[in-house]
Amino acid sequence: MATITKRKSGWFVQIRRKGYQPEYRTLPTKAAAEKWARERESEIDRGDAPLDRRTLLSITLGDLMRRYMTEITPTKRSAHSEELRMTKMLSAPMCELSLLELSSAPISAYRDQRSRTVKPATVARELSLIHNVIDVARRDWGYQLPTNPIALVRKPRIQNARDRRLRPGEMQRLEAALAETRNPLIRPLIMLAIETALRRGELLKLQWRHIDFLSRTAHIPDTKTGHARTIPLNDQALMLLNSLTREDNRVFPMTAMALKLAWNRLRTRAGIPDLRLHDLRHEAISRFSEMGLTTIELSVISGHRDPRMLFRYAHLRPSDLARKLVGRSWQSEIADII
Repeated sequence: MATITKRKSGWFVQIRRKGYQPEYRTLPTKAAAEKWARERESEIDRGDAPLDRRTLLSITLGDLMRRYMTEITPTKRSAHSEELRMTKMLSAPMCELSLLELSSAPISAYRDQRSRTVKPATVARELSLIHNVIDVARRDWGYQLPTNPIALVRKPRIQNARDRRLRPGEMQRLEAALAETRNPLIRPLIMLAIETALRRGELLKLQWRHIDFLSRTAHIPDTKTGHARTIPLNDQALMLLNSLTREDNRVFPMTAMALKLAWNRLRTRAGIPDLRLHDLRHEAISRFSEMGLTTIELSVISGHRDPRMLFRYAHLRPSDLARKLVGRSWQSEIADII
């Protein structure tokens, strides 16, 4: 905000904004001083005022990212993964550029270089992160850059939608491999994933106090989307939960790394190395859909708030739909109605 003080010669106005040259003016009345201050601050907010080149030359993109990691990243649910991602990004040449030198060109060069080694979705996440860093700097830290250069960078096209489900015979191979697993928690966890469509993190955070055997439900307070949900439990899910001993507050007291290593060994032993643990969520949601559940009912189980995302997970097999159509025709359906 502007500072206005009374002096012998009139009313002295001082405007200081980070990234801009300080401005001073003495006006005869307080009203005139306030009017001038409002107009100048409005120009700064619109990006019409000249930037302070010295400030912009002294601050680099890397400086903004390091501050973001210190102040913003720790407040996020994905703090650890974001910190790792940003630490790697700091070695890029664009992070050494000052804010005055930063433009879409070096960021586009970074995009092209990264696209040669990682998937488009990874590049898109990194560009989105840089965009947010600069937005926070402009909005909250007073760096009044006229534009966000990321907005001008073409985003990579993402085509990584996955529709992997269990193929014929794979469930039997998976069960045979599970029978040889030493960790007694792995089999019930994997089978529960298929019966409930819970994500890996949701399974590992599941606590006994959130399971209501009378109402046949499980409450999931901590989810990827940040919206808690309560899911129904079928007979098989209840049987799996009842088979476990309660030695901890958590249903599955194990680490994410332990589960990852166990899953890798399991799928190798089953002879299906391309199967991901998250594919079991696709399998579960697709099975629920094949049972005839509506989109709303499916969303209660899956936690999807956007039907378009839910459709990516519900992959119905055309052969199963074909069997449902055996013996049925439009003529017979019309006759039943009449």
